[in-house]
Amino acid sequence: MAAVAAIIPSISTVSLHFQANRKKGFGLDSTRRRRRLNSLVSITRSCLLHPNAPLLESAAKHTVDTFIKSGMVVGLGSGLASCMAIQYLGRQLRVGAIKDIVGISTSVGSASEAAKAGIPLDHYQDTSQIDFAFNDADIIEERTLISVIGRQRLQGEESIIQEKNILNAAEKLVFIVTEKQYKSGLEGSIPVLIKSFNWMETAEEIEDLFLGDAEVWRRPSIGHAGPTGGDFPLITREGHNVLDVIFTSPILNLFEVANTLDNIDGVVDHGVISKIPCTAVIASQDGLSIVENPPKNAESGI
Repeated sequence: MAAVAAIIPSISTVSLHFQANRKKGFGLDSTRRRRRLNSLVSITRSCLLHPNAPLLESAAKHTVDTFIKSGMVVGLGSGLASCMAIQYLGRQLRVGAIKDIVGISTSVGSASEAAKAGIPLDHYQDTSQIDFAFNDADIIEERTLISVIGRQRLQGEESIIQEKNILNAAEKLVFIVTEKQYKSGLEGSIPVLIKSFNWMETAEEIEDLFLGDAEVWRRPSIGHAGPTGGDFPLITREGHNVLDVIFTSPILNLFEVANTLDNIDGVVDHGVISKIPCTAVIASQDGLSIVENPPKNAESGI
């Protein structure tokens, strides 16, 4: 493992503040707004209580200070650490330490945080030029820095596809994680987006390919998870179902798993990201470790 370890003192406990933007509305649109705002309030309050908040705040500030320069177009990630990075970036803009930043949000949550932080936003398009992006990862593989996103339950407005496209489009990408999320022999689930039509055939094919190593459940929009996702399966904003491929044994090669999923008819996308170059800022009680892929000292062609 090629790592440049930098011991950085932990920063005081983060203070997150949410102020909901109140909008007038009626009927169904008003109800949707209230649900969205309630969801964002819940997310922000959970940040206050998260045990990793002090560690991730240090990593978030380091990411902004080290990688973001004036004039950049920045992909604004999703998750606790990304929320902290967005808030800190906004403070740096207000005091003039960084100037002329344009953000492209990976989710409704990151767009809301950016608006509150005063970061100008632009919409993502296929032709967007993104200088740098940061994001949380649910888990990230040692050395390769191949990561998994999207394990948490999605809100109706969120999109794994948009988040992944923005991260892959960035010239430079950083994942902000804790040491517990950075490991070999990965465990847990991989979210897989599939076409809703004949979804069960796709699910059965995936289950057959990983027979004995994984269970396949369709993600529900409400209620408890299960093999079929219940009566109210989650439908993404693009109209797809989400399967959680839950591995019951360690994933020995995340890249091969991603390739296998890519070749299955009916699979639209999944939560595995394998991007080069990529950097992980890893927070622990001892400080921060910075791991790059490819390593800085790697010879050309290797």
